[in-house]
Amino acid sequence: MDILKYTEEHNDFRKRLSEFLAKEITPYADQWEKDHIVPKSAWKKMGEAGFLCYCLPKEYGGIGGDFLYPIIAAEELAKTNQTGLMASLHSDVVVPYIYTYGTEEIKKKYLPRCASGDIITAVAMTEPDAGSDLAAMTTTAVEDGDEIIINGSKTFISNGINTGLVIVAGRDPAIENPYAGLSLYLVEDGTPGFTRGRHLEKMGMHSQDTAELFFTNCRIPKANLLGEKGAGFSMLMAKLQQERLVCSIGAVAGAQLIVEEAIKVLKETKYTTGRSLTKTQSVQFGLVELLTDVKIGRTFVEKLVAEHMEGANVLTETVMAKFWTTDMLNRTVSKCLDYFGDDGLSEENLLARGFRDVRIMTIFAGTNEIMKMVAAGNLGL
Repeated sequence: MDILKYTEEHNDFRKRLSEFLAKEITPYADQWEKDHIVPKSAWKKMGEAGFLCYCLPKEYGGIGGDFLYPIIAAEELAKTNQTGLMASLHSDVVVPYIYTYGTEEIKKKYLPRCASGDIITAVAMTEPDAGSDLAAMTTTAVEDGDEIIINGSKTFISNGINTGLVIVAGRDPAIENPYAGLSLYLVEDGTPGFTRGRHLEKMGMHSQDTAELFFTNCRIPKANLLGEKGAGFSMLMAKLQQERLVCSIGAVAGAQLIVEEAIKVLKETKYTTGRSLTKTQSVQFGLVELLTDVKIGRTFVEKLVAEHMEGANVLTETVMAKFWTTDMLNRTVSKCLDYFGDDGLSEENLLARGFRDVRIMTIFAGTNEIMKMVAAGNLGL
């Protein structure tokens, strides 16, 4: 019995998205990897076709979809052989902050343009000396009349080059408790004092525009505060459950895609006896083990998705899923590379790009070591 119940509307969305991606995204993946960026026009096409911010209510440009839509989007995007167009980050991680915590004025101003692809969003938490440790942030946000003055730097910001709207985490230096002083603010592209640094060169995810962001006496209206002042830490914690679920979904989908590709190629690859490699016992056992991992991961994640949709607190289980599925994905790619041998190192092979791209998944959305620390703390260990 299926854990998640997909309706006709869900299946239609998947079919339309699959066809769109096959036509408008996948054929350009190799060029985007060379360019190290996805053109804004691709985002615009996604928005115009209705494949961005699908969970938003219709009055803000969405279709009022449930959390199964992010599942479908993550699974279909995993098949495009590129990681640059981080639509799931935009639609299912960043935009929900604006929808949940923004004022009505803020939501009307930004959300329709996020859904249309006219605005690409990013969230700026990581700093040169503060990654998973939010308490170590040094970016400041100081009130000055009706404005907020932001000073600080952020790094490894996904969508950092293309972004038109950034959620910036900053702290009030007058508040001694680093958690109590943290707030979230919206900063538009073009705001004086907001500049981009390097377009970062990375081991993988070459088409993902990851960048440094700098804020130097950057003045924004007080109205650009998301939620209440000082509530930034609790807001981040509340949304991290969904972010890590989206990450886990992508990991399981990626692992399944890689194993399926490996089976397809290995069936066509002849051993010295003339039989395909899948007829050798060692390869058969290995592939069965990998497929078992994928099925276990999918079952675990789908159960958490169902509970998340019911409003349950599954934070501990979600951090477990995040570290296990992303570790599993890395194991899967590495094992399949062993089967492919020299052929797996070719840039024409899906695994070469996959091997580079998936490594970061154990690091972003909280490192897997941090995930284990969170779980241990929640379990009272």
